[in-house]
Amino acid sequence: MPLPEIDSRSALFLDFDGTLVDIAAQPGAVVVEPGLIDTLRHTCERLRGALALISGRPIADLDRLLHPLVLPAAGIHGAERRLANGRLVRKTPPDLDLVLAAADRLVAAESRLLVERKGFAVALHYRAAPQCEAACVDAMSDAAEHSGGLHVLRGKMVVEVLPADIGKGYAALAFMQEEPFAGRSALFVGDDTTDEAAFVALQAHGGAGVKVGAGASAAAHRIESASAVRRWLSAIATAEV
Repeated sequence: MPLPEIDSRSALFLDFDGTLVDIAAQPGAVVVEPGLIDTLRHTCERLRGALALISGRPIADLDRLLHPLVLPAAGIHGAERRLANGRLVRKTPPDLDLVLAAADRLVAAESRLLVERKGFAVALHYRAAPQCEAACVDAMSDAAEHSGGLHVLRGKMVVEVLPADIGKGYAALAFMQEEPFAGRSALFVGDDTTDEAAFVALQAHGGAGVKVGAGASAAAHRIESASAVRRWLSAIATAEV
């Protein structure tokens, strides 16, 4: 299907890695392409502030990469949210001791694995050691089950454990209850399996999802790559109102 029209009555939610920036070998190696920050600023202005980032990264990480731009954002899949008025809302951090111990044991056996400690979540990246996928998923799933109140998210070469009541779908719907998002037509753009919950949640409430890249998805729309997303946003930012 053609991409939905974006205008001053829209609310736009954007994933970050694989959507706004190309996937990198490690989270710290992503490159923010020249012009992206200005494109996001102008798009947000055109939408009268109804643009938010919803990412697995912490908000502080997003701010560092997009400095000096500060947008409404949900970090760590919604464990923390910065509202449009700048107020920061955080969930209570869970007990992740068992999960961290399991991840650390795997890294001790295979140094190419990478553990990302997010406070509210633990992500284990195996992009540099893809043969370890099954071991990573099994160990993290077992630790989450024995911890209680946690769930496992599978992403692109990463397995993440976080509280069961946290996800990008919850985060997107929470924004839609608040100004300036309330009452608008919502659109979520994302590339990973962790974005599927947001596609489902918003489409169930009359919104739309856009899947970036190949692969099965619940999203009603599709765009081929992060570079295509950047071109699409640039066109939105510069379009006549």
